[in-house]
Amino acid sequence: MLSIGPFIALIWVHFVADFILQTDYIAINKSKSNWVLSLHVALYMIPMCIFGVTFAIVNAILHFVTDWATSRCTSYLWRHNQRHWFFTVIGLDKAIHMTCLLTTYAMLGSV
Repeated sequence: MLSIGPFIALIWVHFVADFILQTDYIAINKSKSNWVLSLHVALYMIPMCIFGVTFAIVNAILHFVTDWATSRCTSYLWRHNQRHWFFTVIGLDKAIHMTCLLTTYAMLGSV
């Protein structure tokens, strides 16, 4: 029988890692600076370590790639007053992150 607990934990750890640990400075500047994006990903990776170091590293890399693209898209869309597409890309970003987390969890057999 499939245990749903680890999947719920992934969702909430992702929330903490991607939102609570992301400062306003990081949120504003990660689309402009790979150093700031790297700082965001380093902070994101710390709580992910509860699922294993390999899991955290793989998801840090996937998170960097995803946020590199989506943060630049959302920054452009916000500047050009394209609110619908801005929020569509935000939703896409979350869907990609969840897909990466769940797939990596299933492949690595974490926790």
